[in-house]
Amino acid sequence: MPEAVILAPQWIAPVAPDPRVLTGHAVLVEDGRIAELAPFDALRERHPDVPLTLLPGQLLVPGFVNLHTHAAMSLLRGVADDLPLHDWLRKRIWPLEGKLVSRAFVRDGALLAAYEMLMGGTTCFNDMYFFPEESVAAARQLGMRSMQGIIVIEFPSAYASDAGDYLRKGLELRDRHRDDPMVGFCLAPHAPYTVSDETLKRVAVLARELGLPIHTHVHETAGEIEESQSRHGKRPLQRLDALGLLGPELIAVHAVHLDDNDLRLLGTAGASVAHCPHSNLKLASGIAPVARMVESGIRVGLGTDGSASNNRLDLLQEARTAALLAKGSSGQADAWPAAQVLKALTLDAAAALGLDDRIGSIEAGKRADLVAVDLSAPELSPVFDPVSQLVYAAGREHVQHVWIDGRYVVRKRQLTDDAASVAVSELVGRTALWHNRTGEILSG
Repeated sequence: MPEAVILAPQWIAPVAPDPRVLTGHAVLVEDGRIAELAPFDALRERHPDVPLTLLPGQLLVPGFVNLHTHAAMSLLRGVADDLPLHDWLRKRIWPLEGKLVSRAFVRDGALLAAYEMLMGGTTCFNDMYFFPEESVAAARQLGMRSMQGIIVIEFPSAYASDAGDYLRKGLELRDRHRDDPMVGFCLAPHAPYTVSDETLKRVAVLARELGLPIHTHVHETAGEIEESQSRHGKRPLQRLDALGLLGPELIAVHAVHLDDNDLRLLGTAGASVAHCPHSNLKLASGIAPVARMVESGIRVGLGTDGSASNNRLDLLQEARTAALLAKGSSGQADAWPAAQVLKALTLDAAAALGLDDRIGSIEAGKRADLVAVDLSAPELSPVFDPVSQLVYAAGREHVQHVWIDGRYVVRKRQLTDDAASVAVSELVGRTALWHNRTGEILSG
């Protein structure tokens, strides 16, 4: 991509500071950042020599931010379908991971996931998995921005031996990428039911000392809450609060089963929720009370979860389902309107990760993570409200172009980097090998 370019779409949805859709405007991208958002004629007059990219019939939006996923689990897509969470996790996923997970597994699975996400307009993803250095490498190979979970769990794996080892390795990885603007980190205790009080206290201290978000599954099922009350005498969020983890740095993943006090705790703490509607539905975990979250002042972003429980890494599909569930579960047709859902896909998810000063909206000074969605297709016509059309009618197949940090990474639904294209092509063969290996394990 040239050092500067003017992008001139039919519509621009900047998200902030003004949520209204702009027409007759253009964006000047310069040195990887958004230099100006202004009326097209005035921008062109000020910069007559800057290359121009016309995007007729297209809506320009900030890049989508996947607030929660397990990228490498793309290699486990479909292996544990139609099971409730307890059986899915303990009888199928954990045993398979025990035999499959390695650097190579994570490297291939994360690259497969990154490609799927990128082609659907996701420019940044928040991951939680073993061997996070391989997820970093996959994201970097495709030019994506990522937040990596410093995963913490009490049981051993091929990656680490105990909670202390997980933390040590994750923090060492963070130190190695301290100066990499495309990589950030979260502390990622798996869930309250898999992490001890002592470890959770240590996570709380580290989060405050290092200024890191805390990314954890919580209140996903009714059974999880019953178990916590039996073992600890507290609901999971009450336990996290008592241990010092409930604050603006907390990203509560799923948060399906919330009572009035849970909503108050999250809202008062300034915490965020990573809402994963398809995973919640597929595992029959329930329907998160998003309308009440929003009323309680809780920031909500969208995540896909991993491919093993979704089975797509498609944020536009998540957005449509999330919007409809919010309306249906609350009985309010005006709950979570399209503009708010787009904000959840972009700026709110970025804010949960501490990245809202860099990405999440089309504002001067921010990094140029941008997505152009083609709304000219017959199945999307006519267009009365481009943002409503994006949320309720468009799909990932309508994503045409993607820019990350000012680089053109997807052009007309094709990767622009030859090396990345070759890597994805070669991955197909290795995916078949992983399929065969998994089949052998499942068969005995």
